[in-house]
Amino acid sequence: MLKHLHTFTGHQNPIYALANADEKGVFFSAGNDKGIVEWSLEAMAFVKVKTPVQSSVYSLLRYDNLLFIGERSGAFSVYDLTKQEIINRTNAHLKPIFDIQIAKSKNELLTTGEDGSVAVWSLEDFSEIYRFQVAYDTVRCIAISPDETEIAFGCKDHLIRIYNLADYSLKQTLESHSLPVTSLAYHPTGKYLISGSRDAQLKIWILPNYELAETIPAHMFTIYNIAFHPTLPYFATSSQDKSIKLWDAENFKLYKILSLEKGDFGHSHSINKIIWSRDGKHLISTGDDRKVMVWEINGDL
Repeated sequence: MLKHLHTFTGHQNPIYALANADEKGVFFSAGNDKGIVEWSLEAMAFVKVKTPVQSSVYSLLRYDNLLFIGERSGAFSVYDLTKQEIINRTNAHLKPIFDIQIAKSKNELLTTGEDGSVAVWSLEDFSEIYRFQVAYDTVRCIAISPDETEIAFGCKDHLIRIYNLADYSLKQTLESHSLPVTSLAYHPTGKYLISGSRDAQLKIWILPNYELAETIPAHMFTIYNIAFHPTLPYFATSSQDKSIKLWDAENFKLYKILSLEKGDFGHSHSINKIIWSRDGKHLISTGDDRKVMVWEINGDL
């Protein structure tokens, strides 16, 4: 069962971003505090404020020894975990950055956000390679297919746009949500894509043709995150409705609801981000209540 293990406190403002650091259970959080905080699952303790940032952080991504930081200002910073310092800061967008992803096969970094554009950067020197307009308004989230042939963008105009990763050409547009698309995740095997929206619904799109197979009224309000377990056939969702839900990744059965309404522990405000620890033993959640909660897989789910 997934049970509450620990609550970290210390942030003074809402938290929007989480990122794993290593297999030892080090992870980072950031939000309106204008600083990146390092925590340890091993010691179950605060470690330190890793680095200050110039504006609120909406996105964090760790890749190799680098931590990418997407800011409200539209800039992204690159923190070298080996050197323990910021090695690059780029004014990438005119409006906030909401998501950062890596195309490993192309050695490229992608940033997107409120201006509706996607910028592609070299991971070697962080120079801009390409930029294209995905939507006229906010692009909230990015998901890259496991085989790295396709990339999906969740947009404020209710649409999901699928692009070919090879040349960033538009392949397909998915229209079914009635409100902005706020979360996307591919099944680890590439069998399907899941989308979550401000309409509180999860939609299951079967690959390779992206046929809509199922619509699930999953939450009461916006679904902010979808996170597949690294090894087990489950995924978790988090929502503005203050709940985390655990689902079967094969038949989409609801297994568990983690919330104050359903138990002794839970978030008191919107849950903005969830991640699984690298070893899959813990689910980490955070949100507007300024808390970081750790949930442990204990025995059978």
